[in-house]
Amino acid sequence: MATAEARHILVKTQEEGERIKQEIADGGDFAALARKYSSCPSSRSGGDLGAFGPGQMVKEFDHVCFTAPVGVVQGPVKTQFGYHLIEVTKRS
Repeated sequence: MATAEARHILVKTQEEGERIKQEIADGGDFAALARKYSSCPSSRSGGDLGAFGPGQMVKEFDHVCFTAPVGVVQGPVKTQFGYHLIEVTKRS
């Protein structure tokens, strides 16, 4: 069974997600920015979600985690929870 490992930053607006994504592109540390801005409880661990299989996350999030290149920040991706910046850290 395929698995992915990812980390994310969850925010309320697309604009906030785009601003944080630019901070990351400018050299900002993903984990530090997750701890600072993310509204998800995973923020305490730098946004790390650990390993999961297909179908364990909401559809839009799941799609990114199993199709996007590893190590490239994706988003903002809209789900029922808000807007996510997602980085797949490993996939097997």
